[in-house]
Amino acid sequence: MRIKVMQALYAKQANTEEDLLTGEKELEKSIERCEELSFHFYSIFPEIKRYLENKFEERKSKNFPSEGDLNPNMKFVNNLVIAQMENSRQLNRKWDEFKINWAQQKELIIKLYNSITELPEYQLYMQNEENSYKQDKELVLTIIEKVFAESTLLHWYFEEKFVHWFDDYNDALLLVYQSITFWKASMKEVQAAPLYKDAAEDIAFFKNLYRKTISNRREYMGMIEENLKNWESDRIIETDKILMQMAICELLEFPNIPTKVTINEYIEIAKTYGSEKSGIFINGLIDKIANELREEGRLKKTGRGLLDRSINQAGE
Repeated sequence: MRIKVMQALYAKQANTEEDLLTGEKELEKSIERCEELSFHFYSIFPEIKRYLENKFEERKSKNFPSEGDLNPNMKFVNNLVIAQMENSRQLNRKWDEFKINWAQQKELIIKLYNSITELPEYQLYMQNEENSYKQDKELVLTIIEKVFAESTLLHWYFEEKFVHWFDDYNDALLLVYQSITFWKASMKEVQAAPLYKDAAEDIAFFKNLYRKTISNRREYMGMIEENLKNWESDRIIETDKILMQMAICELLEFPNIPTKVTINEYIEIAKTYGSEKSGIFINGLIDKIANELREEGRLKKTGRGLLDRSINQAGE
């Protein structure tokens, strides 16, 4: 959600005429679109499996099938994680809801499969006679990271279906990757991680973060500029400025979020969306501002937000 807020704030700066309410509505739609796109990614795995099964059956029916045709390597077809996707009632329900159908995209599926077969990890996987859930999961995650994430064909396909999906592409893949990471062999029913842990609370969070960061932008930039050493604000990349403003907003306006959680979240986002040194830069500057706010008595944490204090006291 923080990433989507960052993107919405970046877009708002480019479109100054957009009012806050319109921006909030577009932000909520963007998060929902990202979830819909994630279910398209899940659906690709069973589709590739079906393609392989059909291919193997066609080879067996040849006039003079070879030993390889009659006894193909079924390890990918029998991948336990892909089987979990196929059998997931939630995923099947979502595929129906979003009318996901790859029937007209056979060439795309074949090209994706060919890209998978070129992976050294896939080749080692197919050669390994051991069968394990851990190995199956590692291959699926590798395919997401090294094939889906880098596939120009998939990028084009989704951008043609819905222009905004180009912006949501990596975020949707991350949702899929993170969900599968927590799946276990013992699970009778796997599910995609829910979009919201608590819908009302989460929606209120990202809307307030968006609105309050915009409303207090000048104050937050003033605090940032006061703490810059040997730097001019115009030399800082725009995403870093936005992330630091969001972090300060979270420190001041969200008392139930621990300070360390806020700082760590924005460091991680900066590593992906900023420059090579963004994470270190934001860590140092926001940590300094947090200490100043604490000394001034402006950093007021309650409930779960007191976690930092508990940790510090335990350390002492």
